[in-house]
Amino acid sequence: MHAQIVLFDGFDPLDVIAPFEVLHAGGTASGAVSVELVSAEGPREVVSGTGGLALRATAALDPARADLVVVPGASGRVGEAGDVPDHEVGAGERTQDDPIPVLLGRTLTTELPVLLKAAMGNPQVTVAAVCGGSLVLAMAGLLEGRHAVTHHLGLDLLDATGVHVVNARVVDDGDLITSGGVTSGLDLGLYLLEREVGPRIAHAVEELFAHERRGTVWRAEGPVPVGF
Repeated sequence: MHAQIVLFDGFDPLDVIAPFEVLHAGGTASGAVSVELVSAEGPREVVSGTGGLALRATAALDPARADLVVVPGASGRVGEAGDVPDHEVGAGERTQDDPIPVLLGRTLTTELPVLLKAAMGNPQVTVAAVCGGSLVLAMAGLLEGRHAVTHHLGLDLLDATGVHVVNARVVDDGDLITSGGVTSGLDLGLYLLEREVGPRIAHAVEELFAHERRGTVWRAEGPVPVGF
């Protein structure tokens, strides 16, 4: 399984690093997983929304080459020093009060929505999202009618885009897997290892990281609850 984790200006570092480390460790343990950081624009340094921390995308997002595409959320506020490069946002456009949905919405002005649409239209690709990454997909019009979750502060916005919101830690909707909360990248990564490589590998990585997975993985399986 080859995984591409997407970077965009203003991304949340933990949404990226948590699944990257889990998937990388899974690859070391199994030899069956490879992972890289990518961007819609290709190789470049990408500045996160947290204190100007930057990571380097080593390739372009390529849905024809990936088995798994992981989309993070955003952090910080547009207008904080180092949050978003000046070539992406003009100084006159920046305000200290622009919330995270604005940061996420800026991805719609890039090639990312087109590439994500291609990924979701490819039956060989699974698309996963950490925290606000679900909103990136939803704001691009790619999640209508699907089951998904995001950060608890964004559930109303997710619902407004026509998504069937499920308030679970991880939601498995087939070729779409989403998770809610910043630290959910760990749980998402471990679930992806379990689903795609096997529970022994996932358990080994879980023990290595001394992390106990939180919450329930929701799937559209089994009887429908009555009276809740």
